[in-house]
Amino acid sequence: MSNKLLVVGTMAYDSIETPYGKAENILGGAATYIGLAASNFRINIGIVSVIGEDFNLEYIELITKRKIDLTGVEEIKGGKTFFWKGRYHENLNIRDTIETKLNVLENFVPKVPLNWKTPKILLLGNLHPEVQLSALNQMNERPELIILDSMNFWIDNFRETLDKVINRVDVLCINDEEALELTKQKTLIGAANEIQKYGPKYVIIKKGEHGAMLFNKENIFFAPAFPVKSIKDPTGAGDCFVGSFAGYLMKINKFSFEKMKVGLIYASALASFSVEEFGTQALQSLSKNKIHNRINYLKDLTSFDSKLINFDIL
Repeated sequence: MSNKLLVVGTMAYDSIETPYGKAENILGGAATYIGLAASNFRINIGIVSVIGEDFNLEYIELITKRKIDLTGVEEIKGGKTFFWKGRYHENLNIRDTIETKLNVLENFVPKVPLNWKTPKILLLGNLHPEVQLSALNQMNERPELIILDSMNFWIDNFRETLDKVINRVDVLCINDEEALELTKQKTLIGAANEIQKYGPKYVIIKKGEHGAMLFNKENIFFAPAFPVKSIKDPTGAGDCFVGSFAGYLMKINKFSFEKMKVGLIYASALASFSVEEFGTQALQSLSKNKIHNRINYLKDLTSFDSKLINFDIL
């Protein structure tokens, strides 16, 4: 098994409008955000995706300069790249999809290159469960860690196939509303416990600006979100989060609950950069010092002197 992180997901063009501006036809897609975020850990990353002939060569160069292998990305001659257009409300947790053009994604069948069929970590980005299942079935041996990201659209419309994928992964990463919808539970703890019965050993429940929770058996860990001063565009923050989480684990090559706790802190820090600019712009120019500063800030945010606790005052 090779020390590689394989990402299966979308590469896309996005047009985004928020209360703070708009951007047209910019680089997007789950695999793109995941790959750029994970590349900060200087690990071996490969992407399996599909693009059209219209995909900008500058974007290809941008991604490959980050040492991300794109041999698993199929270009469809004469085809057009997946396109999504959305508008965010004043409450950035609410958005409207204005337009979706599946284009080459409509008939996408992933083709995993031979040298990527034995990754140590397989990250199945947010896309059709049939595509995720197809990629899983192409592995020559089971990856040491399989991470799945999904969303309510797949829960609502492709539940049977999604359940087959969930049963075969180690980590499921979804947001709080999706966790409750998936399990029909009333609390996040109840939802996490139920999801673990479906197959995953670990469950990450994202709560947006309120952080994220990690579950394993009876263990629970909460990581706060980095308190950013201004948000321009929340698109891709969740992909950046799971990509950073996977990148950290691949870098240290250890997958215990304790290591995943630290991974959530790195994920929170890196995802916070993503929302400060439109699209992947912030991820394209991150420095090690910037990341370190945010990690230290989160560490200080969550630390206190336990010696000051005095139970006798109660």
